[in-house]
Amino acid sequence: MPSLQKALPPELADNVLRLYRECLRRAKFIGHQKHNTELLVTMVREQFKKNIHETDPEKIQKMKDDAARGLINHILYESEKMTGRKFSG
Repeated sequence: MPSLQKALPPELADNVLRLYRECLRRAKFIGHQKHNTELLVTMVREQFKKNIHETDPEKIQKMKDDAARGLINHILYESEKMTGRKFSG
């Protein structure tokens, strides 16, 4: 399966720290809207901390793809809300 990270800018997709920061930004944005910011930020932090010592490149790539998928889904969701158009099947 091809990497989903191609849909993200390379400087974000290739850099775990930048991906982490973008996930935190999205968690804060969603949390502010839903009034559960601390919960969402904690969930993002725990997921990244849980896997901080992973060394298997395939597992790392899968985790990065999963994070990228979450970001892409959120971006599509927000775009759909703003435009009223549905972007997915």
